[in-house]
Amino acid sequence: MGLFDMFRRGGANGSDEIAHDELTAALRAKSCALIDVREPHEYSAGHAPGAVNMPLSSFDPARLPKDKPLVLICQAGGRSAKALARARAAGVANVRHYLPGTGGWARAGGELI
Repeated sequence: MGLFDMFRRGGANGSDEIAHDELTAALRAKSCALIDVREPHEYSAGHAPGAVNMPLSSFDPARLPKDKPLVLICQAGGRSAKALARARAAGVANVRHYLPGTGGWARAGGELI
């Protein structure tokens, strides 16, 4: 099973969440797009490298990249879960979210730029 298939099915364990190690491996391999759904001022204060800002307040699933599996991230998981629900309702299947958010990313040793 390839990475894209894992995302389409909600991960190896069927979850909508992605684990830190799985996310860092996907980012290192450039095999996913990381979408930060926080507001622009939050994003500019520090975000995971490679993340693209698409704030929840104007989130449109039709504008999501279609060439790679997607991972949604926010500060602590609430907004990324809402964006995930919107994306799934719009028929986007290859999307998961990073529940710990940027706060958890930093606590796990992830860089914020």
